Amino acid sequence: MQQSIMSTLPLLLLLLFSSLFPAPSHAWGVHGHLIVCQIAQARTFFRLLPRSAPRLLSSDRLGRLSDAAAAAVRGLLPSYAGGNLSSLCSWADGVKLRYPWSAPLHYIDTPDHLCSYTYDRDCKDEDSFRGRCVAGSINNYTSQLLTYDATSPSTQYNLTQALLFLAHFVGDIHQPLHVGFTSDKGGNTIDVHWYTRKTVLHHVWDDNIIETAENDYYGEGVAEFVDALMQNITGEWSQRVPGWEECSKNQTTCPDTYASESIAAACDWAYKDVTEDSVLEDAYFGSRLPVVNLRLAQGGVRLAATLNRIFS
Repeated sequence: MQQSIMSTLPLLLLLLFSSLFPAPSHAWGVHGHLIVCQIAQARTFFRLLPRSAPRLLSSDRLGRLSDAAAAAVRGLLPSYAGGNLSSLCSWADGVKLRYPWSAPLHYIDTPDHLCSYTYDRDCKDEDSFRGRCVAGSINNYTSQLLTYDATSPSTQYNLTQALLFLAHFVGDIHQPLHVGFTSDKGGNTIDVHWYTRKTVLHHVWDDNIIETAENDYYGEGVAEFVDALMQNITGEWSQRVPGWEECSKNQTTCPDTYASESIAAACDWAYKDVTEDSVLEDAYFGSRLPVVNLRLAQGGVRLAATLNRIFS
């Protein structure tokens, strides 16, 4: 499954490539992944002007990564990323066509309406190949990164690629419809209207809720959205953060926990009161935005905690 990363391809071309092929996805959109990785690395590197054009900034804020993890991340990132993990957090979406084997690794399909997840039953692809789901992928790329040695580069794995996949998949598994029902492919086949715009339910959770929040509350700025979430992490949610960071049985990461949370949120919030051709407006947006905020924050905190355990 290992492929060589195109380290010479500029970031803007990667983002453009992904936007030209808007196939049904099972992931946060570009802004969602950017937010997760900025929370994890806790650096204000860039704003989007417009939404897909990054501009580097110089200011740093206190990071969630340990010194060892921060050094490893900087060392593994390609030089053109400038040490900024969030600039490549959507890389895994942009290479689905180049690496078609990676497409099933972004999501989990669960039995309709059971609202539960178990690894043995659900972590498989459409050909029933076990382990080929986002939870299995997080375990796989975590295991690869555990071979990291700063003094002796790995020849067994491409650890740059492993880092980019892991960062992306930790974000993916926190998107509630990323762990969704099999029959509707995580909401990808449920047509709805987001206010006046026709879309699908999955896209509402990938992009529309985040974009509407940015437009309504943050002056169309993703950096301001990150700042608000960071303030909640260190303020309102601070007593809950240690629980988010914990991992049972001394594991390095706990994707089964994250997946179980997502399918519960999908049933309680994403699917609830939605039918074919539903018009989703202020009531849906206002009640679901807190769920999106929480999952973005948990994804960022847990990505940092996972990287700290890997590179400790």
